[in-house]
Amino acid sequence: MSEVVQLNQPSQKILETAKTLSEALPYMRRFAGQTFVVKYGGHAMGEEAAGQNFARDVVLLKQIGINPVVVHGGGPQIGAMLDRLKIKTAFIDGLRVTDRDTMDIVEMVLSGSINKQIVSAINQQGGMAIGLSGKDGKLIEARKLRRAKRDENSNVEKLLDLGYVGEPSKINVDILKPFLSSNVIPVIAPIGVGDQGESYNINADTAAGAIAAALGASKLVMMTDVAGVLDKEKRLIATLTPKDAYILLGDGTVAGGMIPKVECCLNAVRDGVGAAHILDGRLPHVLLLEVFTEHGVGTMITRPKTA
Repeated sequence: MSEVVQLNQPSQKILETAKTLSEALPYMRRFAGQTFVVKYGGHAMGEEAAGQNFARDVVLLKQIGINPVVVHGGGPQIGAMLDRLKIKTAFIDGLRVTDRDTMDIVEMVLSGSINKQIVSAINQQGGMAIGLSGKDGKLIEARKLRRAKRDENSNVEKLLDLGYVGEPSKINVDILKPFLSSNVIPVIAPIGVGDQGESYNINADTAAGAIAAALGASKLVMMTDVAGVLDKEKRLIATLTPKDAYILLGDGTVAGGMIPKVECCLNAVRDGVGAAHILDGRLPHVLLLEVFTEHGVGTMITRPKTA
């Protein structure tokens, strides 16, 4: 008499996992061999569990043939260290005024503790990450950032001195190309180097956008602490053309800290990046959900259409 084997029905969770994997396959094929520049920073870096999820997702991208380049920030961590050392700093239009003493702390935190934490997390998840500063090999050549502000009373524009705050003048991609053809994941601290070897504090969004454009990346992914671009009713906008994005900037729908992020994305797609994404980095596995599912979970800004 033959034995009857009772098979358990797969759970709903298992079925959903299989469906997600099946849905991801075409995207894995499409992006194999391409470069993603991922900006990771700020409050998205705040929790250990979120950091481990991020590291695991980056390792997965590399293992399926995508070349991730991580550019990280660290504003809250810099602020905490400055407070601990009782060094006072000011902000102008969202940018930290950076004198020489502050620059020393910024470089120590970004190129030191934060960079190595991310490298270690990726390595612990089975990847091979290498930490870099923008000063290494002159990866990010920089110039002093010039900003003008109009005085409300006199209506006269005044040039602001932000100290050692810089902007990229050149990205030396030859430093990164060997990593892209290997199993190494570069993790970059946004410190630039000036003509005289001086260090410059560069906004991580700006650095990531410049690196993505220089590499001709398929995607620039900005991981932040909001869901993405919201409309006037606070609903998430899944996809934006550059024209739509400029309208939202013009009518005030995009405001506050989202303005420079959207502008950075627009600059990147204008300069040849395939698409730019703004995601909530606090959401588990948000990077995979946005890239490998049909509908995504954040906002994607597409390249302008050519005639």
